[in-house]
Amino acid sequence: MINKFFRKTELKLGNHTELEVMRHFKFLSDRNFCIERGFYPLGSCTMKYNPRVNEYAASLDGFCVLHPSQKDEDSQGSLKLIFELQEMLKEITGMDAVTLQPSAGAHGELLGMMIVKKYFEDIKEVRKKVIIPDSAHGTNPASANMCGFECIEIKSNKNGRVDLQALEAVLDKDVAAIMLTNPNTLGLWENDILEISDLMHKNGSLLYYDGANYNAIMGHTNPKVMGFDIVHLNIHKTLSTPHGGGGPGAGPVGVVEKLQKYLPVPVVEFDGKTYRRNHNLPKSVGKVSQYFGNFGVLVRAYTYILSMGKTLKDASSNAVLNANYLKECIKKFYNLPFDEPCMHEFVINSQIQKEKYGVTTLQIAKRLMDENIHPPTVYFPLIVAEAMMIEPTETEDKEVLDNFVKVMKKISDEIMQGNDFTIYPTKTPVRRVDETLAARQLDLKSNETLRI
Repeated sequence: MINKFFRKTELKLGNHTELEVMRHFKFLSDRNFCIERGFYPLGSCTMKYNPRVNEYAASLDGFCVLHPSQKDEDSQGSLKLIFELQEMLKEITGMDAVTLQPSAGAHGELLGMMIVKKYFEDIKEVRKKVIIPDSAHGTNPASANMCGFECIEIKSNKNGRVDLQALEAVLDKDVAAIMLTNPNTLGLWENDILEISDLMHKNGSLLYYDGANYNAIMGHTNPKVMGFDIVHLNIHKTLSTPHGGGGPGAGPVGVVEKLQKYLPVPVVEFDGKTYRRNHNLPKSVGKVSQYFGNFGVLVRAYTYILSMGKTLKDASSNAVLNANYLKECIKKFYNLPFDEPCMHEFVINSQIQKEKYGVTTLQIAKRLMDENIHPPTVYFPLIVAEAMMIEPTETEDKEVLDNFVKVMKKISDEIMQGNDFTIYPTKTPVRRVDETLAARQLDLKSNETLRI
């Protein structure tokens, strides 16, 4: 079947000097926005700077040219790294066992739900429901549904947190687990987390921790203390590995002791002398990734942890400080639905700007692009109308934050002055596109401008 895709004619390539080729690709690179080019306050995605030392370590010959099918005795260095990273993540999350196999956060979610399903099958209980708050990341219900669970949504209370009464109303012996992000996607700490944990465990249910926002609390607390049984980490958010473009990524999963036997194989073990891959785990859910996940990304996370040491806690502290600073500055110009201290991110909206002046959140996002600032996450979480979800991360300094505040005020002033916001962006390589059409009919080579 693949033969039909083979080229039948000779590929016609012109003769170019090395300088011409390098200038061509440098030009293409300059047309892309990246974290080294400007501020990237993408809420819930944590676009932070990735230190170059991580890239250096991942490019070492002993790591990048080692074939994953080589024998354990020929792979002691890489197996040691995997084992030690597992141990580090156990300490960071409080979990009793960790696997590094999942290739993304959503992949980690899927593995978590597979473990939930396997656990109840093993104890011979039929449970078909998973509870998911309405503020959850969209991958949560997808992961649960793929494992055959029915998703039960519960509404947030007036404070933007899990409504305990709503939770109790849907809690029965058919509920296998709850998938919960803490802090949640509004950037708010779930104050009732211990009560939620107690309710779920008394019901015989498991608690799954969506670790997408773990970078807000790392070193200050952990999911085990909160009562969670399973956790995945988005290490691009928490441990500064590359992110975006569909991968590669990594989404390690940690579990409490009673769920350890269900982890995917192989498990890397150390007997005091030799590191080895153990494939003999009778109750394992099986493999979830070819070989051992995206090893190069794991090398980067390992390097970052060793570089930071105990100051990993400071990364979380600074992320929270930066977010609260921005929140207090920007709430003067935009509506803040939940006016209280936030964690690593916060949500504002432009509902007033839309109602009074007809300018939408999307138009504000387009306007930001002309200021060399990537737009924040827009229209999420869905429980806030005209939402803008802003996360400065710990890697930005006060000068960058102050400039963002200045630009946001400038945009607010322009809205009140009646400026035309249908024209933006005006300075980007590609102008205003039809997002729906662009997502369905990709055109990666046309220079034409699509207007809406």
